[in-house]
Amino acid sequence: MSLQMTLEPTPTISVAQERRVDRDRDLVEGLRRHEATAAERLVTTYGDRAYRLARGITGNGEDAEEVVQDVLWTVVRKIDTFRGESAFGSWLYRIVANAAYQKVRGRQSRRAEVSLDDVLPLFDERGQHVAPMADWSSRVDDHAVQIDLRMALTSAIDKLPADYRTAVLLRDVEGLSHLQIAEVLSLSVPTVKSRVHRARLFLRKELGDTMTTLGTPAEA
Repeated sequence: MSLQMTLEPTPTISVAQERRVDRDRDLVEGLRRHEATAAERLVTTYGDRAYRLARGITGNGEDAEEVVQDVLWTVVRKIDTFRGESAFGSWLYRIVANAAYQKVRGRQSRRAEVSLDDVLPLFDERGQHVAPMADWSSRVDDHAVQIDLRMALTSAIDKLPADYRTAVLLRDVEGLSHLQIAEVLSLSVPTVKSRVHRARLFLRKELGDTMTTLGTPAEA
């Protein structure tokens, strides 16, 4: 079962992103001209996407809402600082990510986050799993387990460290390429690929544990 299928992502980036760039050009010009409907169009186009990213980083819906409100207002006021050196969406995502990370750093206390090294599957020198992993992909279409599976996925994503959570959400939910994510997060492409891969491994393990539990008969 792929994370993409489970999270119901946006369309593949190749064609969709090209169309998005064309629409964003009109949006950006509208913001620069202070058109009456430009701010509303910005919210309609990017509000939900910005919230998903902020929620993924902060792990908190209230904090995410504050981040998005501040960011969208900042974009409206400071649109002239956008130079067009990257796609508008990438520029906005970068602002959202920075604001969300700042929100996390500003907390007096942080919830405990798992260490991926402690929970990821073990591999041998050939890159093979040391312990066999159950193949539960055939059960994902079972409506009886889909609700539990989605709840487990949401819980697993929340357990990821913020850096890994951000990378996998940008890749598998928002449909950004590794290069675009690297641009948004100011990272190298290999680092982005590593974070996405490790996050997927962790999520697959968590979902596998859930499927194993669901497949175990309840004790009398």
